[in-house]
Amino acid sequence: QVQLVESGGGLVQAGGSLRLSCVASGRTFSGYIMGWFRQAPGKEREFVSSIRWSSGSTYHPDSVKGRFTISRDNAANTVYLQMNSLKPEDTAAYYCAAKSDGSIANRNPRVYDYWGQGTQVTVSS
Repeated sequence: QVQLVESGGGLVQAGGSLRLSCVASGRTFSGYIMGWFRQAPGKEREFVSSIRWSSGSTYHPDSVKGRFTISRDNAANTVYLQMNSLKPEDTAAYYCAAKSDGSIANRNPRVYDYWGQGTQVTVSS
């Protein structure tokens, strides 16, 4: 069974850091694109970052570029999101997702095939 399991969320003060992990299992994801999304209460799901598993190419919108870094560990089948200089507006449930190979710049969550259950990140002022 395909499964994506996120971890690493928690409560952190503004300016702090967290590293989220997403362990992927049940399929070979070498031909896939992995993404991170976030969703705050009452808001739509927002694209955060993505990585092409095979090449390691990454994509970030301007809102997180320079603060967040996505990476992957092939041996561990794990995708990471290193979050630095966190802001209160980063508060959200963060979701790991995967989709078939294509454009890493596609921010639409509808194109992603698999999803984790999410991990909560709360940034206090």
